[in-house]
Amino acid sequence: MTQARILSGAQPTGALHIGNWLGAIRNWVHLQHSHDTFLCVVDLHAITAPHDPIELLKNTRTSAALYLACGIDPECSTVFIQSHVSAHSELCWLLNCVTPLNWLERMIQFKEKSIKQGNNVSIGLLDYPVMMAADILLYDADFVPVGEDQKQHLELARDIAQQRINSRFGNPEQPIFKVPEALIMKEGARVMSLSDGRNKMSKSDPDENSRITLLDGPDLISKKIKRAKTDSTIGLEFGNPDRPEADNLLTIYAILSGKGLEVASLECAEMGWGTFKHMLAESIISSLEPIQSKYKELMDDPKYLDEILIKGSIKASLVANQTLERVKDALGFVKRERFSYGETF
Repeated sequence: MTQARILSGAQPTGALHIGNWLGAIRNWVHLQHSHDTFLCVVDLHAITAPHDPIELLKNTRTSAALYLACGIDPECSTVFIQSHVSAHSELCWLLNCVTPLNWLERMIQFKEKSIKQGNNVSIGLLDYPVMMAADILLYDADFVPVGEDQKQHLELARDIAQQRINSRFGNPEQPIFKVPEALIMKEGARVMSLSDGRNKMSKSDPDENSRITLLDGPDLISKKIKRAKTDSTIGLEFGNPDRPEADNLLTIYAILSGKGLEVASLECAEMGWGTFKHMLAESIISSLEPIQSKYKELMDDPKYLDEILIKGSIKASLVANQTLERVKDALGFVKRERFSYGETF
């Protein structure tokens, strides 16, 4: 029986943190055993803001290695780098030409990021959701694991597929694109900043203490947890809107300790912050140790990592190019194999 396919990925902008792990990568690890899984390091998305080429090069390889170190099995999942599959850029252009501008201007993340970038806003930042749509639609994904903040981008991809391509250039019996569904993972789906429990943990936050990266050492983890924002109330609890930090830190502990929400809630209901922070730091340190050990092995064997990425890009290209040709046929492009390019026109 054919497995349902999923497509997901993360930007190589800065070190991956526990929010990326608990909100996305950990779920990919579980899904890869029941789904045909394509996982991408989306490096083309990483240049929509000013970037350092040396850092991009380093972070792209680091991100791929961390996928594997977190438990992604290259025998179960196709792991590749976005820019290694040229169909992403080509399909993005085709989708650009049928996507209304006002669809992009209303995207919440564009509005937020354009305010931060000011006069440095690029066309790439505006067009980011169309590239994301191309990423998703190229692989005939049945499901896309997304957090709440990415649902609008997936809806755009669905609208482009259904309203701008399938309905205009296809037919109900043979749609050009498969229209994917959102797969929203509940537990740990949105890990918040250590500095402000109302904001999502982010790689781009200028405050390094706002996040625990997957490569932070034990001393640094303990230091960041000690500095994490708290409140003056004794005892931790879930679901109190006036105590977002308590909810966030308790959620992280519940997941990483393996105790679950109910047991963790009972255990910490009357606990002081000092005791709890020590327990939380120990849980994070012990959870990250095997990931960091596996990561070191991978980075010490660059040939093996390269082999996985090459194999992944070849498999991804085969799938992506089939979809791209299907779209080009529907839009009326002449197949290049009709011509011998050795001839003079």
